[in-house]
Amino acid sequence: MTDLPNLIEALSSRDVRFIVIGGIAGVAHGAARVTFDIDCVYERSPENVARLVEAITALAPALRGAPAGLPFRFDVSTVLAGLNFPLDTTAGPLDLFGEVAGGGDYARLLPQAEELRVFGRMCRVVSLRKLIELKRAAGRPKDFEAIAELESLAEERDLRDR
Repeated sequence: MTDLPNLIEALSSRDVRFIVIGGIAGVAHGAARVTFDIDCVYERSPENVARLVEAITALAPALRGAPAGLPFRFDVSTVLAGLNFPLDTTAGPLDLFGEVAGGGDYARLLPQAEELRVFGRMCRVVSLRKLIELKRAAGRPKDFEAIAELESLAEERDLRDR
C-alpha cells in the first residue's frame, strides 16, 4: 500500500530542497497515467541532506533491490557518499536522485522547475518540456509510452498560452 501524499508531506514539511520528476510530475501537469512511486532530484548540500535524512528516517527506508541481509544505513554520511537511492519506505517507493540523465543535478534542473500542487502541497516540479526530455534520456519503454501523452499536454498548453 502506498501513501504518496505522506512522502511529499514528509519532504515538504522539513523544507527539503527537491524537484519532483517522473510519473508524479506528469500527473501534476495533467497526465492521466497511474504511478506508484515518487521520483525526485534532491539538492546535495550537507544541510539539505540532513533534512532529507530526518524526513525519510521515520518512514523506515530500505534500499530497493538490495540482497536480503545487506546492511544499509540511511544517514547523512551514506547519502553524501552515494548519489541515487531507490528506496522502499512505509509510505511507498521513493527514488532519490542526486543527478538524473538528461537533466543533471538539482542546480541544473532548478531553472526548469515550477511550483505546482502535488497531493495538496506546493513543491517544485520539473517543467513539462523538461520532463519529456528526461523521459527521452531515460530511454525505457515505459517512458516512451508516456511521451506521447506528455507531448499532447505540452501542445495543448502552448495553444492555450498563445
